[in-house]
Amino acid sequence: MTTWLVVGLGNPGDRYARTRHNVGQMVVDELASRAGTKLTSHKANAQVAQVRFTMGGDKVVLAKPNTFMNTSGGPVANLAKYFSVSPEHIVVLHDELDIDFDTLKLKIGGGHGGHNGLRDIAKAIDTQNYNRVRIGIGRPPGKQDPADFVLSEFSAAERANLPVLISDAADAVELIIREGLLAAQNSVHTVKGEPS
Repeated sequence: MTTWLVVGLGNPGDRYARTRHNVGQMVVDELASRAGTKLTSHKANAQVAQVRFTMGGDKVVLAKPNTFMNTSGGPVANLAKYFSVSPEHIVVLHDELDIDFDTLKLKIGGGHGGHNGLRDIAKAIDTQNYNRVRIGIGRPPGKQDPADFVLSEFSAAERANLPVLISDAADAVELIIREGLLAAQNSVHTVKGEPS
């Protein structure tokens, strides 16, 4: 039986809980809610819940690092070691400036694209070959600094669609684990009218 590690990136504390940078953690909360469980403190410096998406299915460790986004690598590496999870069974959920809001892209490997959380994870686990659920937040309007944009809350219009985006991202994680990345890509990328 395979064990998967699903990590939602973000920053700790109420100040950041509803910001764009924390959308990955929102999805982990949704997955925990679906499983009827709550995340609890783990010695790897993260909040963790162990679930199965299907009866008799693979074990899934849901996690939110307690560290700030830019130092996500330590908790991810420690959890992977503790639960004996190989990099190809790690799924990282994160915000993505280069994808339009309300759009998801799934991939394994590749660069970090300036995302410091991904950079730190790759360094800590010594590979970039882990699964990513890239959750589009779009580019900042006008000349707003991207660093300020990701740490701001979603607009009222975005908040109206946010529950659907979070639900779609949670569905994508379940698909990756049940059917594999390729099947999940075909489903998720085609839904938005784009070939995968």
